[in-house]
Amino acid sequence: MGGRRRGAPGSDEDFSFVSPVVKYLLFIFNFIFWIISLVMVAIGVYARMMKHAEAALACLSVDPSMMLMVIGVLMFIITFCGCVGSLRENICLLQIFCISLTLIFLLQLAAGILGFIFSDKARSKVTEMINNAIVHYRDDIDLQNLIDFGQKEFDCCGGVVYTDWSQNMYFNCTIENPSRERCSVPFSCCIISKDKVIINTMCGHRAQELEHSEVGKHIHTNGCIDKLVNWIHSNLFMLGGIALGLAIPQLVGILLSQILINQIKDQIELQNYNLKHHSDPWS
Repeated sequence: MGGRRRGAPGSDEDFSFVSPVVKYLLFIFNFIFWIISLVMVAIGVYARMMKHAEAALACLSVDPSMMLMVIGVLMFIITFCGCVGSLRENICLLQIFCISLTLIFLLQLAAGILGFIFSDKARSKVTEMINNAIVHYRDDIDLQNLIDFGQKEFDCCGGVVYTDWSQNMYFNCTIENPSRERCSVPFSCCIISKDKVIINTMCGHRAQELEHSEVGKHIHTNGCIDKLVNWIHSNLFMLGGIALGLAIPQLVGILLSQILINQIKDQIELQNYNLKHHSDPWS
């Protein structure tokens, strides 16, 4: 199609072309992530529709399905611009795609740096999110499963301490609480012995009322915040590899889109130059 030959402008040594390799590589790159975004949105919508209306309005800020839908929609819009922009050689769409990826990459980088520098504030923010999730534990089955998975995986209970579960209206330890789960903790807090044939699913019942020396025999007493921080410190290399794995596709997308934009601009410049000089033989 066109490009710039590095000879005299307008001569037989001047040409411009859009590389089909770059064009279709960028299209395939975006198409793969476009399909992934559709799957994410579909899963998020399905999970959302399976919930009761009152639960759907109760905890939007901590709903995993809502987060999945938001990320999926954002990813869908960006990759759609990349797909159409690369196929149609549309500079505007390609620039939207390139700028969006650059902003996301910079925001991720800034979040990582700020999280490292202001670790205390990041810790308090995470603590606030976990406490909010504990409050809405019974309101959202997806959130409940996520918290249970985290407590089982890290052998922990609550945010800072296991008594954080008293923030939940069902596990609250006040005398006015009529719930049968008063002063209890979820089953995911329990210490499960592998040699037991029958598992006591009520091992967390009234655990918050027990003495600290006694409660440790039945449930994990350490909060999940400290466990999570310790896990991060012991898996820094793995987390760094994951961060690099997320950054590489973004940088590849930015590079390919910028190369394609420059090639399209070169082609347009040459076409304008040839049009001008062919229409004006005296120039």
